[in-house]
Amino acid sequence: MAEDTQGTDTPSTAPINVPDKPALEGLEAALTQRWLAEGTYKFNPDTTREQVYSIDTPPPTASGSLHVGHMFSFTQTDVLARYQRMIGKNVFYPMGWDDNGLPTERRVQNYYGVRCDPAIPYDADYRAPAEPAKNQRDFDVVSRRNFIELCEELAVEDEKVFESLFQQLGLSVDWQLTYRTIDDASREVSQRAFLANLAAGDAYMAEAPTLWDITFRTAVAQAELEDREVAGAYYRYPFFTEDGEKIYVETTRPELLAACAALVANPDDERYQPLFGKMVTSPVFGVEVEVKAHALAKADKGSGIAMVCTFGDLTDVTWWRELQLPTRAIVGRDGRIVGETPDWITTDAGRTAYEAIAGKTVFSAKETVVELLAAEDLIDGEPKKIMHPVNFYEKGDKPLEVVTSRQWYYRNGGRDEERRARLIARGHEIDFHPAFMRSRFENWISGLNGDWLVSRQRFFGVPIPVWYPLDAEGNPRYDAPIVPLDEQLPVDPAADAAPGYDEAQRGVPGGFAGDADILDTWATSSLTPQIVGGWSRDEDLFAKVFPFDLRPQGHDIIRTWLFSSVVQADALQHAAPWKHAAISGWILDPDRKKMSKSKGNVVVPTDVLDEFGSDAVRYWATSAKLGADTAYEIAQMKIGRRLAIKLLNASKFVLNLGATENSVVSTDLSVLTNPLDRAVLAQLADVVRQSTKAFENYDYARALQITESFFWQFTDDYVELIKDRAYGAAGDAEQASVLAALATSLDTLLRLFAPFLPFATEEVWGWWRNGSVHRAQWPTAVDVDGDTTLLATVGTALSGVRKAKSEAKVKQRTEVLSATITASEFLTTQLKAGLGDLKAASNARELTLVAGDGELTVSDVVLAAPEEQPKA
Repeated sequence: MAEDTQGTDTPSTAPINVPDKPALEGLEAALTQRWLAEGTYKFNPDTTREQVYSIDTPPPTASGSLHVGHMFSFTQTDVLARYQRMIGKNVFYPMGWDDNGLPTERRVQNYYGVRCDPAIPYDADYRAPAEPAKNQRDFDVVSRRNFIELCEELAVEDEKVFESLFQQLGLSVDWQLTYRTIDDASREVSQRAFLANLAAGDAYMAEAPTLWDITFRTAVAQAELEDREVAGAYYRYPFFTEDGEKIYVETTRPELLAACAALVANPDDERYQPLFGKMVTSPVFGVEVEVKAHALAKADKGSGIAMVCTFGDLTDVTWWRELQLPTRAIVGRDGRIVGETPDWITTDAGRTAYEAIAGKTVFSAKETVVELLAAEDLIDGEPKKIMHPVNFYEKGDKPLEVVTSRQWYYRNGGRDEERRARLIARGHEIDFHPAFMRSRFENWISGLNGDWLVSRQRFFGVPIPVWYPLDAEGNPRYDAPIVPLDEQLPVDPAADAAPGYDEAQRGVPGGFAGDADILDTWATSSLTPQIVGGWSRDEDLFAKVFPFDLRPQGHDIIRTWLFSSVVQADALQHAAPWKHAAISGWILDPDRKKMSKSKGNVVVPTDVLDEFGSDAVRYWATSAKLGADTAYEIAQMKIGRRLAIKLLNASKFVLNLGATENSVVSTDLSVLTNPLDRAVLAQLADVVRQSTKAFENYDYARALQITESFFWQFTDDYVELIKDRAYGAAGDAEQASVLAALATSLDTLLRLFAPFLPFATEEVWGWWRNGSVHRAQWPTAVDVDGDTTLLATVGTALSGVRKAKSEAKVKQRTEVLSATITASEFLTTQLKAGLGDLKAASNARELTLVAGDGELTVSDVVLAAPEEQPKA
């Protein structure tokens, strides 16, 4: 196996080359090019699974635009990747582009002025117009293959922008490991997974009630639903028993009265128990329906008895299925009432009434039915206005309808208790960070009410790879699908002839028909581990990366991307797809609302990156824990920029004092003769242990906080205390001791900060070390026998003297003739160990230590008069 050693600590000593004026400006561009040229983050395929740390990176939508939420979540992933690389892992860190879906379809349509029609033959010489037509009716109509080619052409330009910004942000991605969710490889893997599911019985076709978006003319899966509060009204009107008694219902959807299949009441509702099993007649349309009992009916809702229509909502679907009601669908896929009068409406008056609503939108049909009811004086009282939740497609703007259609499904436990339990158990094979996010995964599975609908009635996407033989009358035989050979993938049944047929037999009796639908985008996105890992195409690579070590993603798509990925891996690999799931939170605007493009409250990332620098933005992103919704805070970025600048300046100071690579100690600690030097390294060793533990627990924010806290104490107190010794005022041995402590501290701090501030740390590393800090080893705790609280005690005393000078309004270099420091006996013992440095740093002739009770205090400070100041 080849060794992966590029850019690590090298034995030769690098020359010290510290710039006169260190700055953050320009670092991103220069270092990014160096990292790319040197392959700093390149994955080494000559490896074993034990050596690899693999990341299933979320592919951003390439047709969209990046916002601060991307910077936030991708940076959190990157610090984890950088840590794993530094502890010796061969990090597999790819980047994908999600260009399979409605956003890309719309962008390509509008950019080029084209529309996709799978029935159009492929034109190898097609070129899009130089300028798109102003009216969509005049757009070019092209084949699906031509449309995909245009998508890939446009995606190249979009992805260059994304890639440039991600590189500016400092993502340590291997840019040779990229893919698109609509490219040949992704379509091949997606179709192969479908066929594997079909062969195993995990994919099936069924004609069933389906949630339908009338704008996009496509079926919608449960995971794509969004409840929105909309205005509505309850209309109260009667059904009639055989003896003329009025049975009132209250409904928000009177337009579905003609689709009524039953009335339903709770079995314990005494008001309606005498009616169970009896027939009542609907108003206006005169259709007899049975009164049924079902536990889902709510006695305290409306009149307590519900009108079951096929289909008003998902509850209607449940009642229809469990009560075995007839199907009486009247809403078509276009959202209008079907034109032909249904055969269950038999009276002349009923058929006349139906003709009045036929062809109308559901909104217009509601108005007409209410008018018909009112004309017969059947509306009881004024409509009761309400606000109520209604199902919408997450990308749609009109309420969903439920229509009956033939669709493809993947089994996901929605109708199978055994599979449901197995998928929940798969979740326990994954460590969620934070742990409570697992409950969202399990709650989603527990609440499923059906299998995963994976077919979509769109033109652009991954085609469902099946054809159907046509019988002698030309009807498709859906029970005998024709599938392609594996080596033929990817296929497009709308353009490719079925195996064993030629194109002339398409659509003719005895011939074949291609499935016109495409797969849901999640059916492909759920396969990102298989796509980028090489499943079924490079099994050697797949064995080295799968199960992946990490899936990073937002908590809002646990129900979609995370769950569907688990479903696919369970079916295809009989395993969980990853070992860890790192769940990031949302970015909130100043009003604590989620930032999103749809709300118009996003911030363009290039602005803040240019203003504050990448390290500053990364500091803000990684100050937030996984799973925490975080406010967009400029102030936090300013703190991060200040930290990065301080790291440059403090490093320059330390190196200019004479610290070198040869000064760094690890095992032979005999050079450390001063208690304060041993103390700072003992404290730093504790920081290393705590930071390492935090990273192992995926708590990078804790690691940053611990490291940053020590850094400010190191620069504000230690560096100030040891200046005299560093300049040689106390002799060679003391100077060697302090330089060893300074060099070891700087070496360790650069490694600790490297995942968070990759540009500043790399810049400083190059001043005095060979290679890249990002290929250097993660620091190990130096086992120093030192007092970990000594620096804090001496620093507190120094602050007390400084405060006295500030209050006296004199310069900090003013000599202290005498001062008294009162502290506990333990603290005074500590102060004695650092007294020499304390006196030198505070320019004090005499410091008297007095044992006492309470906190450490500095008093009786006598400052030299101006004329007593020593001459320079």
